[in-house]
Amino acid sequence: MTTGIQARRVGQLKTLFPEELRGTKTLNSARCFLFGNSLPKGIRVDPGIFFVFSIGGCFEKIRCCLFTVAISAVAASAADLPVRSYTKAPAAVAPVYSWTGFYVGLNAGGAWNQSRAATATVFVPGGYFDATSVPPIAPVGNQRINSSGFTGGLTAGYNWQVASAVLGIESDFNYFGVKGSTSGTGLYPAFPPFGFTVNSSASSDWLFTLRGRAGILVTPAFLLYGTGGLAIANVKSNFLFTDTADTANESASISTTRYGWTAGVGGEYALMNGWSVKAEYLYVDLGRASTTSTNLTTGVPSFAWPANVFTHSVDLRSNIVRVGLNYKFGGPVGAGY
Repeated sequence: MTTGIQARRVGQLKTLFPEELRGTKTLNSARCFLFGNSLPKGIRVDPGIFFVFSIGGCFEKIRCCLFTVAISAVAASAADLPVRSYTKAPAAVAPVYSWTGFYVGLNAGGAWNQSRAATATVFVPGGYFDATSVPPIAPVGNQRINSSGFTGGLTAGYNWQVASAVLGIESDFNYFGVKGSTSGTGLYPAFPPFGFTVNSSASSDWLFTLRGRAGILVTPAFLLYGTGGLAIANVKSNFLFTDTADTANESASISTTRYGWTAGVGGEYALMNGWSVKAEYLYVDLGRASTTSTNLTTGVPSFAWPANVFTHSVDLRSNIVRVGLNYKFGGPVGAGY
């Protein structure tokens, strides 16, 4: 009995080859290829037609086999390819501030000066002073002058960064507006109530420093440092001696450029685009300057006593606290460490 599949095959054969299949009978050799083991009765397939269908079937089978082989080969080839490794892109690293470079800046702050002034004279036979009048002058003339004022100016320097250490050299030129004065009085032991007065003053107008700096980075942007080096300033001082015994008058002045030393500590914080802010403390010691005078006069009209020599001296020490704003040339960032 003809199955549905067999019927469809017979229909296809009749459509393709109507003339060849008309009135033919069974061809046993076609059964296996087209219908399995049975062919409907009354159907005969011509050997030529069977050959055509056989060849077509073979080509179809060959095509399927070749496709299967190709798929297998591609799969095998893909299996033989080395496995591609994927490396995760490194995380973005924020740029690290580099302290190396030349910089300029401004600074401003306050200065607290301590000066020790001294006035003394010696006994000269035949001079103005009695032998008992000279000794009290020196203690009264030993005076301390405390003064304070504004300081501010320009800064320039260069830093070298080595890992987390920063070495550098820095200079600044500042207005140094500090001045002060004091006075003291005493009595002549042999001639009370007559006595004398000693006046002293000290001031400075400018200060220059040239210092080395050495520091350590607490963070890439925050530097703690120590500094020290040369300090130069002008020192001015005035002295005046008067008495009430015979209207004595003696004066002297000092105006000189003093070379001394300075040392201090500070901290500096880097902002963006090369800018940084700092705060620092400096101690300045400019040493002692001295002068002599022989211009003592007494009475009206005045009478000169050139044999009575006066010696005057003053030193200048200062404590400076200031803040600054610097700009570093070159790129503000550099490689991390």
